[in-house]
Amino acid sequence: MIRLRHSMGILLATLLVQTPAWSEEFPKRPVTFLVPFPAGTATDVIARIVGNELSNKWGQSVVVDNRPGAGGNIGSESAAKAKADGYTVLWATVANSISTTLYKNLQYNFRDDFDAVTLVTKLPLVLVTNQSRNYGTVPDMVEFSKGHKEALTFGSGGVGTSNHLAGEMLNALSGTEMVHVPYKGTPNAYSDLIADRISVMFDNIVPAMVQIKTGKLKPLAVASLDRSPQLPNVPTMNESGYPGFEAVSWLAMVVPHGTPVDIVEKINRDAVAVLNDPKVQEKMTTFGAEAEPGTPAELDAFIDNEITKWAKVIKQANVTVQ
Repeated sequence: MIRLRHSMGILLATLLVQTPAWSEEFPKRPVTFLVPFPAGTATDVIARIVGNELSNKWGQSVVVDNRPGAGGNIGSESAAKAKADGYTVLWATVANSISTTLYKNLQYNFRDDFDAVTLVTKLPLVLVTNQSRNYGTVPDMVEFSKGHKEALTFGSGGVGTSNHLAGEMLNALSGTEMVHVPYKGTPNAYSDLIADRISVMFDNIVPAMVQIKTGKLKPLAVASLDRSPQLPNVPTMNESGYPGFEAVSWLAMVVPHGTPVDIVEKINRDAVAVLNDPKVQEKMTTFGAEAEPGTPAELDAFIDNEITKWAKVIKQANVTVQ
């Protein structure tokens, strides 16, 4: 699991012999939110919302540093090498839990090089298809596939992305043989889905809702454990016959491993307070995100489960990247 060590004996012993808490003076200078994706992405926007509120609370600037590239690995590697003092916070995503297995030569280890702070949000993936398709539910689609071997295709934003792996997970659980069609980014995949050149696609609920609202696409199921408030009449994958099927885009705050425990706890405490603020929640819901803050231990368990889940899918489907 990601190395959450604030309860371990060594650190406990250290804390017992230290009198002043580091967190009493933290932060004394600007804090960097390292976002491993471009400006304008959901990760970036939410990081700026939270950063602005924490800046007001701390009386120090929170600087968002965008370092995109290699599926989030360039920024993540940079954060892993940062000083473990609380002044660098990585905005981790589902891509980190996938990269752990997918890439063999990473220059950082997501399990070992970071300590958990808090989950920020989970955005469910939605399985969408063209309005012209005869099937309107996942069971209908699976039944259709039985009589049309290899007739179904599913798009994604690229090999190893969460929407690719969600499709592979459905293949494994349903026995379908949907053919994966990778694109250079989901916008290109949407173009072909709207033109009915591919059959279905899993994608983040935020961009999916844009196409659903225009009537160009229809949802078959949401890949969260509970129904989405944005699509209350659309069943979950669980309700569609696949118990426990969960594929979500998530955001979380983590810090370099070895960051003093009381600083981790202070960042957690203040970030949770911000994420529970109705004003912040309202800003997040305008583009489909719901705040889901929690404890470091809860995030630790969640990430460990995500790494295990996606590792199984990657190995079963023999997914590789160049």
